[in-house]
Amino acid sequence: MLPAPARPARPLAAGVTSGVIAGALWGLVFLAPQWLRDFTPLQMSVSRYLAYGLIALLVLAPRWRRAVAPMRAADWWTLAWLSLLGNLLYYVLLGTAVQWAGGAAASLIIGLLPVSVTLVGSRAAGAMRLSALAWPLAACVLGVALVAVQALAGAHDDAHGLGTRLAGLACAFGALLSWTAYSVGNARWLSRRPEISSQDGSLLTGVVTGALALLGAVPAFVSGATHAPADWARFWGVALVIALFASVIGNALWNRSSRLLPLTLVGQMIVFETVFALLYGFLWEQRWPSLLEALAIACLLAGVYGCTAAHVERRRAPA
Repeated sequence: MLPAPARPARPLAAGVTSGVIAGALWGLVFLAPQWLRDFTPLQMSVSRYLAYGLIALLVLAPRWRRAVAPMRAADWWTLAWLSLLGNLLYYVLLGTAVQWAGGAAASLIIGLLPVSVTLVGSRAAGAMRLSALAWPLAACVLGVALVAVQALAGAHDDAHGLGTRLAGLACAFGALLSWTAYSVGNARWLSRRPEISSQDGSLLTGVVTGALALLGAVPAFVSGATHAPADWARFWGVALVIALFASVIGNALWNRSSRLLPLTLVGQMIVFETVFALLYGFLWEQRWPSLLEALAIACLLAGVYGCTAAHVERRRAPA
């Protein structure tokens, strides 16, 4: 019997490309807490997602009825907890981690997302065995470890005490757990609802996230430090840029990637958020990566390449 023809690699390539671009856009969120150090993580999260919700609502308005027609009550509840986990809670925890523990420490912990998502995704029916992904996962872990060594060797400034730094690291691990749950839940929801496009899924998530952000607006902005008008202009400008590029466009690309790729490969795509966060950090600090940082990036990229190659080989294998 002739072997079955290989399944086309086009969806795989499109999914990987979408994941890479989403990671490049998401890397911007690691810079926002550095730009806005005078503002609280709650203020940054609420402003970003208010802007996300407003943009999403404006884009959906002309075709609102058509966009929401496939939605059921269960879908709205799913979007509510996905919005809470993957947007509001995640960004508050991430912003706190960056401000209290430093950008490198936060990015290296978030860099474990490929491993955590892949481990959860490997339990899905028909998923690739972890043994086939052993060396790509090991390469990702090694890359994160190298970034950790660099962060410790760099001896960050001691503006914060040990307790604050430990709390910041705890927030980073909380963000890791929050986004792992979001990534897996989002991919499973999209697979159950193929009639909802990736773009509409992102925009509807934005509308729900914006509604949830309204609940945090009062505690975020009623009390706290006062700022000059120029600072508020910069604050809302950053919020709009992050909302448009990281949330609206980045989330739509991520939904497309989640729809085209298996969870064990989707998990690897998240590594590009870490890679681009590091690259943007180098530009912010106006320096080249150190040898350890360059090796870390190489390991992370090698891990993604190995995981992608394993999935391509599996698709080419005869049925």
